[in-house]
Amino acid sequence: MKTRIAPTPSGYLHLGNVLSFSVTAGLAKRAGIKIVLRIDDLDRDRVRTEYVKDIFDTLNFLEIPWDEGPRNYQEYKEEFSQVHRLELYNAVLEQLREDEQLFACDCTRTQVNIASSDGIYPGTCECRSLSLDQKEVSWRLHTAENRKLVVKTMEGPVTSGLPDQMRSFVVKKKDGFPAYQLASLVDDQHFGVDVIVRGKDLWDSTLAQMYLGALLPGNTFYDNLFHHHVLLTDETNGKLSKSDGATSVQSLRKAGKAPAEVFGMIGRMLEIAEPVSTYRELALAVERMGRDD
Repeated sequence: MKTRIAPTPSGYLHLGNVLSFSVTAGLAKRAGIKIVLRIDDLDRDRVRTEYVKDIFDTLNFLEIPWDEGPRNYQEYKEEFSQVHRLELYNAVLEQLREDEQLFACDCTRTQVNIASSDGIYPGTCECRSLSLDQKEVSWRLHTAENRKLVVKTMEGPVTSGLPDQMRSFVVKKKDGFPAYQLASLVDDQHFGVDVIVRGKDLWDSTLAQMYLGALLPGNTFYDNLFHHHVLLTDETNGKLSKSDGATSVQSLRKAGKAPAEVFGMIGRMLEIAEPVSTYRELALAVERMGRDD
């Protein structure tokens, strides 16, 4: 069995990232599951060399292990960047196109927000018959409203429909690169990942990827086991994010903080009673929190 750590190099890693890495690594080590390091770098406008290097610096500093994937920036650049797997993503996109599962959309985010008070895509272009070969269009998936999806979680199977937020979700962006939902699914299949650990905020993404996987011949994504862990939030109860300036591990490291202090900060933010000083201790404490909910 395999799981993965899949950071995005769009900023320096913060404590929310460390929480997710710790839960993933702790679960994997207890269950004898291998860990793949995958760097999600298809948002080319936001990727910077220093952010990629920070991933390795942070994992090594905190002694969070992984078994497969790049060990340093050079290996990432030469072998493991997602740009090396564009052929795989494009093959899946062409399969969806041949199966008439796609439609072209030229809507901007502003236009979607104007057309929909809740910001949910209202299907504007689904009947416009725009060419998929047209420039400056995204490729969206036709989604049936009543399809039920069964997600195998560690707490048992959960049945759900596709959320409104994921209706006609994008699989290819206007810049020509595959969108996150498609690339993540293809990568998990490519690397043999069958245990997926992610934050509760990505539940909708899990459902979107389950929906997409069911459309692809021979895809076994629906057999994967999922765990959605608690999130680390700020003082306004919002999710920590790089774009909102969440405290980076790099800044803590430069301030002289030891790994145990970093894990301890996360424990206190989660109001964990017992002291935590390693990723294993943090993972166990978070697991106990989940059982108490």
